[in-house]
Amino acid sequence: MDLRHGARLPRRRVALLAVALAMLAPGLQPAGASAAAGAADCAGVPWMDTSKSPDQRARALLAASSLDQKLRWLDEQSANDPTRTTFTTSAPRELPPGEFEPVTFTMPPQVPCTPTIQYTDAPSAIAGAGAGVTAYPANVSLSSSWDRSLAFEKGAAIGHEAWRKQRNVLLGPGLAGGRDPRSGRTSEYLGEDPVLAGLLAGAYSKGVGADDAEPVQAQLKHFVANEQEIDRNNSSSNVDGRTLREIYTLPFEIAIDRGDVGSVMCSFNQVNHDWACGSDELLNRILREEIGFRGWVVTDFGARHYLTEDPPSLKAGLDQELNAWRYWTPMAIKEQIARGRLSEADVDRAAFRIVRAHIASGLFDVPRLSAPDADVSTPQSEALARKLAERGAVLLKNDGVLPLTGSAKKIAVIGPTAANTPAAGDIDASSVCLHTAPNIPCTASAPLDAITARAQAGGATVTYADGADLETAKATAAAADVAVVFGYYREGEFADRPNISLDGGGDALIGTVASANPNTVVVLQTGGPVLMPWLDSVKGVLEVWYAGEQMGPAIASLLWGDTAPSGKLTHSFPRSEADLPTAGDPRRYPGTFSDGSVVRAPGNTEPRQVDYTEGLKVGYRWYEAQGIEPLFPFGHGLTYTTFRYDKLRVTPGVTNGAREIRIGFRLTNTGRRTGTETAQAYVELPASANEPSKRLLGWKRVTLAPGESRNVQITISAADLADLHLLEYWNPATGKWTTARGSYEISVGTSFDTALKDRFTIR
Repeated sequence: MDLRHGARLPRRRVALLAVALAMLAPGLQPAGASAAAGAADCAGVPWMDTSKSPDQRARALLAASSLDQKLRWLDEQSANDPTRTTFTTSAPRELPPGEFEPVTFTMPPQVPCTPTIQYTDAPSAIAGAGAGVTAYPANVSLSSSWDRSLAFEKGAAIGHEAWRKQRNVLLGPGLAGGRDPRSGRTSEYLGEDPVLAGLLAGAYSKGVGADDAEPVQAQLKHFVANEQEIDRNNSSSNVDGRTLREIYTLPFEIAIDRGDVGSVMCSFNQVNHDWACGSDELLNRILREEIGFRGWVVTDFGARHYLTEDPPSLKAGLDQELNAWRYWTPMAIKEQIARGRLSEADVDRAAFRIVRAHIASGLFDVPRLSAPDADVSTPQSEALARKLAERGAVLLKNDGVLPLTGSAKKIAVIGPTAANTPAAGDIDASSVCLHTAPNIPCTASAPLDAITARAQAGGATVTYADGADLETAKATAAAADVAVVFGYYREGEFADRPNISLDGGGDALIGTVASANPNTVVVLQTGGPVLMPWLDSVKGVLEVWYAGEQMGPAIASLLWGDTAPSGKLTHSFPRSEADLPTAGDPRRYPGTFSDGSVVRAPGNTEPRQVDYTEGLKVGYRWYEAQGIEPLFPFGHGLTYTTFRYDKLRVTPGVTNGAREIRIGFRLTNTGRRTGTETAQAYVELPASANEPSKRLLGWKRVTLAPGESRNVQITISAADLADLHLLEYWNPATGKWTTARGSYEISVGTSFDTALKDRFTIR
């Protein structure tokens, strides 16, 4: 019987064929195995017929599956290890009051010719794979490049390393709205603007899945309104429908539309008192119906998704439980089917979405490596890590001290994170290589070593102080022509920061160094915005974020101008924490309990209520709407030259809203060095749209030689206008995206604070 040409068989015969294959071919290998005989046997299985569409192949597999084999797809461990048959629930089963025991049970093996799959966290390096992987800069650095092609490169590089380490589903990239910079995972995300973040995430995910010979799926996380680590697994993000769409779900929509996204991870928290992993509103209505997502949804690890909710989370749009069986045991699902609260069709629907995505990405067709490579870091990946660090760095202030020149004969380097010799508190350069993620090794190339080598090449000398003793640091700075002082804070999963001030006495250290040396440059290594009480006393500030393993060479190159900084902020930097959108109202952050307290009392299991009453006023929208001047605005970033904008013209001047918008202007390099500018265009909607501020519309990176002028055009296509909702607002009265009629003001410049303006009208 030859099924390679897609002959359609009755369901019963397909099922019998699967059983016969399992009985007659005991050596039959899953698609992830490399045995030639197994591959030959699998050629006759209908779900391995590559002439058929992923939908057809997924349906054929499910038609050949028993209920238990379908249920296997609904849990990570059983879905991804098709020959394993014994499982233990991670959540205990309650017996008599106060007595618990885990439940161990068996499942039949999966139908033949299904792949072995392994998920991996990879915020900027492959987690749990041991040594031999590249630690790229954090995604906050990537977003500061404003460069979609660079996002694609990073995604492709991490996808390649994941594949070579036998991982084929990448749990990332992450998206969040940047509501509060104290969030412990700020550095993992892509900034506070939903359009910029969504486009970068889309490009990143395309890179992850770009190599058909090394299929890896990207997974967006965490859907949605997961904006803090405090009580992330037991809190409710209470947000109005318009804000939910315009700020929090929009980047997911854009990434799905413009990227290659296999799955979405739902978040721990509730949204409007509904668990995100069991919300029909979020998963079925918004994610699947409004956004049109066709992939599969998996929980975050241990996220709540009980089958006893109404509707059950399986019916509400959740497809898979991460890690071990927990609440979705086969016994529990079968019980709900017997009670009529679920049906086998619900199981089929979830399993189909998972199987179809795996087939579409190539996981069924490309054999998984038989063993992981010991070392997947290469000179090419190290070069990319350095390029990412350089492109993502943001020059915040420069009063002529940078780039360093031959006149700086004596250079003082100060601060524990400059060197790889741990100072007080075991802090060194590798401490700020990446955020404090578990199971991700990152040994940084120390800035001190690279600065020393670069200085010696120019005939200069370097002295070092770790900053533990302020008097020593002061003396070291006073004896130098230039002092380069490093300031840092650390952040990571499981906890928010108490503030956005520097750690380790950093403010006092910088103040001391600046008092001793008028030519002080500060290098910041943080995961997001940071306060700078010493700003007026230093001449230069370079934010390099968590710059990955190649931080040293990148920082040295930037300080001397071998590479000119070109990054732009994707977070607004406040002057004080009192200026944050969440400041002064505990209901907004960290959220309150029913008794009005902000601290969870022992034994209190109620969800913390976090009210997003600032609405649309998040990030730069907040500062403009409230008339608050930030320390550094969204989009700010200097380089070693200057630019002039003029002759702005927007065409067409009048439109019905369906045509492309062309924003033309002249850009001139008015300095003495070649430089790259990210020109930014913003749009203010008509008053009837009731938006709090202008919003990012588009941008373009332009490199100009000294004195060069160029006519630049930022073109917003009709597809962009429709898909990215650039000129639209969410109308809660109609439940639709709406374009307001009237006058739209376009502003263009080097940051959010732009002065060049023009208008067009939508009739």
